[in-house]
Amino acid sequence: MTINFDVNRLVRPNIAKLKPYSSARDEFKDFATLQMIFLDANENPFENGVNRYPDPQQRNVKDVLAKLKSVQANQILIGNGSDEVLDLLFRAFCEPIQDNVITLPPTYGMYKVLANINNVEDREVLLNKDFQPNVDLILHSVDENTKMIFLCSPNNPSGNTFSEETVLRLLTEFNGLVVIDEAYIDFSDKKSWLERLEEFPNLVITQTLSKAYGLAGIRMGILYASEAIVSVLNKIKPPYNINELSQLRALQRLSEPEKITQEIQAILKERVSLEKTLATLPFVSVIYPSEANFILAKVDNATLRYNQLVEKGIVIRNRTTQPLCENTLRFTVGTPEENKKLIEALKSI
Repeated sequence: MTINFDVNRLVRPNIAKLKPYSSARDEFKDFATLQMIFLDANENPFENGVNRYPDPQQRNVKDVLAKLKSVQANQILIGNGSDEVLDLLFRAFCEPIQDNVITLPPTYGMYKVLANINNVEDREVLLNKDFQPNVDLILHSVDENTKMIFLCSPNNPSGNTFSEETVLRLLTEFNGLVVIDEAYIDFSDKKSWLERLEEFPNLVITQTLSKAYGLAGIRMGILYASEAIVSVLNKIKPPYNINELSQLRALQRLSEPEKITQEIQAILKERVSLEKTLATLPFVSVIYPSEANFILAKVDNATLRYNQLVEKGIVIRNRTTQPLCENTLRFTVGTPEENKKLIEALKSI
């Protein structure tokens, strides 16, 4: 456990003093009670399914997630995509101009974008050649104004998870927030760090319904942390950040665990098939081990190969501009039919 960790030490002074907005649905929380007449929120009274404001705390969704993930509902914050909950972390804990965060390129690009939006210094510490964090260099880059370290594991775009030893060192030696982005954890055989949430008061985990759950279109990201951290973020989140339709769609999808598992297994099977094909192609020199729903591969000329596939009606991602990713392409694993077409295209170029 981090020695003497106190989340209140990290909170921006103006946020600590902030009195959050109290919506009508915050003041009368039992808004689902059908026999009540609601005349408190200036809504259109004529029922059409969405004429009422949604639950600002998404209680039904949180209850399902709490059971699914074996956490408490008060340890969950739901955002309009993971990008919103990440942005809330910056706004709650990082003083503009003064504070800094550490990111580990190549990684998810929104960490840097959000740092820039919030006028917070992003101290980049490159991963090593095996796409693992350099812990000594990370800790050497920390100063008294370093508030957060962002770990994407499984990492995007490399697809690998970070070693348990690496994460443990950062959790125990860094007296700030360690944010682990687990957007792709459902495709990995490694355990989620959610299982150890109670051990580390500085641990923050983000997950999403966009990948394995197939709900990218509703934009729902989830943050798991201590009740103390979630309470701070609840002070500044927009009151109705998750609309009613998104909440209902999430509940419907979360009630289909067997279907979700079947889809994950199908993706993993297709990932193996795609890896085998890539290994036979003369223009592919490296296939990086993946624990996600995509594969990163090094080729002879990424821009050329990307354009050739576009001409055949297939869009992948050219990652050649990212650090340590020169001449790499990222292939998302599609359906069996889509992958068959991709394999045919790859063999023909």
